[in-house]
Amino acid sequence: MMQKKKILIVDDEKIILTTLSWSLGNHGYEVHTAESGEEGLARLRQESFNLLISDLLMDGMSGIDLLKSAREIDPDMAVCLITGYADLASAIEALRLGADDYLVKPCDMEEMLLRVQSALKKEELRKKVRYFENILPVCAVCKKIRDDSGKEPGEGEWISLEQYLRRKTGVEIRHAYCVKCARQVEDNAQAGELPE
Repeated sequence: MMQKKKILIVDDEKIILTTLSWSLGNHGYEVHTAESGEEGLARLRQESFNLLISDLLMDGMSGIDLLKSAREIDPDMAVCLITGYADLASAIEALRLGADDYLVKPCDMEEMLLRVQSALKKEELRKKVRYFENILPVCAVCKKIRDDSGKEPGEGEWISLEQYLRRKTGVEIRHAYCVKCARQVEDNAQAGELPE
């Protein structure tokens, strides 16, 4: 069974919270609400959500400030800002700061559902990209590592572990023997066997 997508709605208007949570809940989403930016931020710190829908203008913490904090907590989470006072400057600012969408109240519920689905697809894609970025390709035969830094995935150069660590950390590698291998080399030398 697929897990329900979790949505946090933050708005200081109870009618908006009630309407959106009812509608999104009826479409299979797990919906949580908060009546202020501060309460929303506390919820974001307590648990993870797939999507944050926040009013832009609220008493106390604004939707823009909540967006900034949300991006620090979870850069992959989708964020949609809604407002009753739309202006081009606030829309540009919201999108520049990483909002996935910007809607004007009152929102048509069909349009809201389409925007929610789109934002959740973006969130899922960001998580997949982050997952694959954290996989280090190592050759199964020669054990070289593909360094894709600054290149398209799969287009990087195959280099030794030592070269890779030197590039990434600046640390020089010094080869030595661990105690077990040193004993094995010594035993082999006494038996007249040369190391490979």
